[in-house]
Amino acid sequence: MRSKGDVSRFQILVEIAERQPAVRQLEIADKIGMTPQAVSEYIRELVDEGMVAVSGRSNYAVTKTGMAWVMENAATLELYVRHIRRDIIKHVSVWTAIAADDLKKGDIAGLYMKDGYLYAGKNPTSATATVYADAKKNDDVGIFDVNGIIEHQEGVIHVCIVPRIQRGGSNSVRKDKLKKIVAMAGLTAAVGIEASVALKSIGRTPDLFFGSAEGVIDAAYHGITCAIVIVDEESPNFVKRLENTPLEHKIHDLIIPED
Repeated sequence: MRSKGDVSRFQILVEIAERQPAVRQLEIADKIGMTPQAVSEYIRELVDEGMVAVSGRSNYAVTKTGMAWVMENAATLELYVRHIRRDIIKHVSVWTAIAADDLKKGDIAGLYMKDGYLYAGKNPTSATATVYADAKKNDDVGIFDVNGIIEHQEGVIHVCIVPRIQRGGSNSVRKDKLKKIVAMAGLTAAVGIEASVALKSIGRTPDLFFGSAEGVIDAAYHGITCAIVIVDEESPNFVKRLENTPLEHKIHDLIIPED
């Protein structure tokens, strides 16, 4: 998004998607701090560009084109925020890590990632930081003035597609294959009740159900291999989002074909 106008379009599309189909422009204007007239003009432009569909009075819906634009720019924003967190804030703020050893204020600690968590210890590593205050082993410890690159490998996301209930739900899932994939994952997530039941049927309660998409992406960035079991109707948008990230992902169709 290269202009204030693009930011406003993004906000309005998100608000329409949240409220559709009964959209009140006044509510959107209040929410994003814009005049109703300006919101109306933006919506008119979005309709002309095919990003928003209108039916009847005040019935709006974001089209596939509009949603694709939102997803693309959401991914760009996510990468930008990650850049701010990793490359800028680290120079001016205190981070939190887990103390791998007893540490004293002013110590120079080596930093490393383990099981998705940041650790600070006495052994030298490729990244260092100054200890903010005394901490015992396994306590949380403040660190600042981070230097170097923390050795880190992002996790793989396994996208396991299962059918909606109309196509058989959890009873039409290749359970043997699902079990093998889940065995490789440090974190599992479910999108849809069918997905949750499929996981429970192989003895695995999902670690995430609400906010699964966000949680899986965040966990993978922290180095955790994940399996997200997702109903077929929801999978295209999630896969599209993954394609706009640097994360490695693998797609597994676990739907048993219909006779």
